[in-house]
Amino acid sequence: MMAAAAGVVEDQAFVTLATNDTYALGALVLGHSLRHVGTSRRLAIMVTPGVTQGIREQLSQVFDVITEVNVLDSRDTANLDLLTRPDLGVTFTKLHCWRLTQFSKCVFMDADTLVLQNIDELFEREELSAAPDAGWPDCFNSGVFVFCPCEQTYQALLQFAVSQGSFDGGDQGLLNLYFSDWATKDISKHLPFIYNVVSQAFYSYLPAFRQFGRNVKVAHFIGAQKPWHHTFNVQTGQVETSPDAGHNADFLQIWWNIFLDKVQPHLDNTLVGLVGELASLKIEQRSDSTYSYVQLHDANRQYAWERGQIDYLGIDSFDNIQARLNEVINGPPKTAAKPEPTAAAPAPAAAPTQAPKPAIKKPAASQSKPPKKS
Repeated sequence: MMAAAAGVVEDQAFVTLATNDTYALGALVLGHSLRHVGTSRRLAIMVTPGVTQGIREQLSQVFDVITEVNVLDSRDTANLDLLTRPDLGVTFTKLHCWRLTQFSKCVFMDADTLVLQNIDELFEREELSAAPDAGWPDCFNSGVFVFCPCEQTYQALLQFAVSQGSFDGGDQGLLNLYFSDWATKDISKHLPFIYNVVSQAFYSYLPAFRQFGRNVKVAHFIGAQKPWHHTFNVQTGQVETSPDAGHNADFLQIWWNIFLDKVQPHLDNTLVGLVGELASLKIEQRSDSTYSYVQLHDANRQYAWERGQIDYLGIDSFDNIQARLNEVINGPPKTAAKPEPTAAAPAPAAAPTQAPKPAIKKPAASQSKPPKKS
């Protein structure tokens, strides 16, 4: 737990949730973005056993309060299948936020949100205040909402979940059913959209985004592809975007700038999976004065393939697939045999037969994917 800073409102907090190390990366960027805009409220995070000790230590440098919670799963397979997002079941774990009764009022923020301007004024709102969802504006988006921790509300939500369920199998469907008068009773509980601008808005109403985009205070990277799933080009210093992801390139770049400056240097590169890949991200100077390109790999890419969302012009291009097949069938390229060097005169490295290609960081053998063509 961090020491309280001068001027901090002790009984109010921004709250987020991390169910694994990958989402903890998003939470770290969120926490740093809140610190950057000068919030006067405390920062709290709920973590499940899936967050490792090393990541928890890094979280403790950003968040004032870390609380371990158990995973609540809706077990609502049928409704989750409608969303093709079975992973959303564990978002019921979010309900634990009502148990943080050391605070009188909180603002919950998903770990895939990013704060662009100070939003402390949200604490002037009452429970349950939230912004309309872009897909169905008569419902609120549960990625950002104002609430008052209360054990009785937590128990009531659990009972409601058992008796009524959720129309989407996740926390958003449950909370909209429980706070069913949000759409009609009190307009003051309708947060302006700038407090939770979701990715679809950039494409469904682009003229409005062009007009009001400068006022956005919170960006929300909804959908299966998160900022940490994107490829970062260390040569250009730019994140690569895809129209399929629907995320604004400027917001993604801000996320990555914070990540590379505040989070990535402190990651443990011995970790496995995507977090380990991100921890190893670096700029590598080559002899030809160019920089290597690091392609980030993740399980979400397999999910995209299964849905037919294939990056034909990038990592999944024919040339890359063919090169990988050749490597698997024929083994890595071999140089001509040379005499064994003597101790006094070591043999020089073989000269490349063609212009050197950018180095590609690969995942473990069991997860090997075709490298991306630079």
